[in-house]
Amino acid sequence: MELRRKVAGLLVVRASGHALDSLREYPSWELSNQELENLLREGVGGVIFYGGTVNEIQERTAKLRSFSNESLLFCADVEEGVGQRFDGGSFLPPPMALGLGYLKDPASSLELAEEYGKCVGDQARRCGLNWVLAPVCDVNSNPLNPVINMRAWGSDPEVASVLACAFHRGIVSQGVMSCAKHFPGHGDTRVDSHLELPILDKDFQALEQLELIPFQSLIDAGVSSVMSAHVLFRKIDRKSLATFSSKFLVKLLRKKMGFEGLVVTDALLMKAISDRYDSGEAAVLAFEAGADLLLMPSEPYKVLNALVEAFLIGRLPMRRLYESLERRRKAIFQLEKSSSNQFEKEDLLVTHNFIKAKDIALVHRLVDASIQIKNPHRITRSGDLVNLIKIDGVLPCSQLCNSSPALIIPQQCGYKNIICHPLGVSPWQDSQEEPLALDRLGRGPYLLQLFVRGNPFRGDQDMKEPWIAVVEQLQKGKLLSGLIVYGSMYFWEKLLTVLEPLIPAAYSPGQIPEAQEKILTALFAQSKGKNISRNNSLEFTN
Repeated sequence: MELRRKVAGLLVVRASGHALDSLREYPSWELSNQELENLLREGVGGVIFYGGTVNEIQERTAKLRSFSNESLLFCADVEEGVGQRFDGGSFLPPPMALGLGYLKDPASSLELAEEYGKCVGDQARRCGLNWVLAPVCDVNSNPLNPVINMRAWGSDPEVASVLACAFHRGIVSQGVMSCAKHFPGHGDTRVDSHLELPILDKDFQALEQLELIPFQSLIDAGVSSVMSAHVLFRKIDRKSLATFSSKFLVKLLRKKMGFEGLVVTDALLMKAISDRYDSGEAAVLAFEAGADLLLMPSEPYKVLNALVEAFLIGRLPMRRLYESLERRRKAIFQLEKSSSNQFEKEDLLVTHNFIKAKDIALVHRLVDASIQIKNPHRITRSGDLVNLIKIDGVLPCSQLCNSSPALIIPQQCGYKNIICHPLGVSPWQDSQEEPLALDRLGRGPYLLQLFVRGNPFRGDQDMKEPWIAVVEQLQKGKLLSGLIVYGSMYFWEKLLTVLEPLIPAAYSPGQIPEAQEKILTALFAQSKGKNISRNNSLEFTN
């Protein structure tokens, strides 16, 4: 039982941020409350949360701590702000917004990156979290990367390094642990490891010239944890992806790069692993390769049993167990040491305004520094006006709600809202030159608002849609009143190659309401906030 309890300390399991089991958004991945309590009482050492509100997370972390006699690691993927995962927190433009800004104003971008980290760390801590799974240290060197993309701090290794380090400084200044991911680099892939196994033909020399530069910078800056990538580098290890390879986790990361902190796997339920390995064997392979903590195993009890058996039969040396537990102990000791009385007193205060005034100001500074607007005040306001919005999905949809400026402002200017998404009626017809079915959607003119960026689980679906041809089709018929891209700078740059110079157009790396409002008020020449009712009754075709 003592061995089992020690081994359980290596697991970080997934839970919903909602208090009730019935509100779990992904019940096949998120443990029930009873399962979670049982595992924590057995010694499981960490929880990763998804969904819920900031108040729920605050209450939930306090409740879960009562189930364990050990210090726990509570984490979340809040790369772009606590509001990315938990309602009520700040949702910031993606890191690449600052990567783009750094090319024009390095000093301002560095300052904003550190403030970005402070905002994330402060809100995470006040929610009860002590570990933020960021920064992304991948260099997005491949414009067709479907999963890293705008999550990276840059497409240049030096830019990504200095901005990720600034973000890290901000995070740790708030008494929260950061995590450099996805080692040794996921930025040059064409495949999303959530869906399948990416394979790259790079050797150590190539990695040293690009991918490893931000990771080394973060290690030198004292980052406490590094997350492994589920990527196969077959010129280095033909059989094992990085998460399962001691060539990466021991020989490279620990011995050559000098990292002494915690190595955590990326989620073990991702299909790059789960489609190829039994969950118990995957956990053993990762620990055998040099991982310390095992993130989001799909079957925690099966994983726990497999690890205990591997230690008992001698496949895994007991020395490794104690080394990992000691690294975990040191990391938690540093966390507790950095939690000052000031933080502890502040965290006891539950207020109605979780987001501080400086957080709101930061969001607006980030939006102002990153958006591009061409030909404002020229949007067409006559005809059979259509506001055609393309989004990644509606279950859920983080970009739109009833009060979203992307819906309300065009509607108040006479446009009919139509939302194009993967589960809706297809807007396409069988024509390469004129792919948009205008007879089905309306004659126009059209305002196109395209929410497109690399996101986990999307793969290359967005790349297959003919939006360049749509722009050309609408321009040919004098039916394009405006174009807005929220998200991928690579997609924006492609569309600019065919966009007529006088068409009103805008780009924002962020897809958040603040960016929508800033752009649309400029294009429609409205005063900021004028005529925007947050209780509008919207009519739109889904």
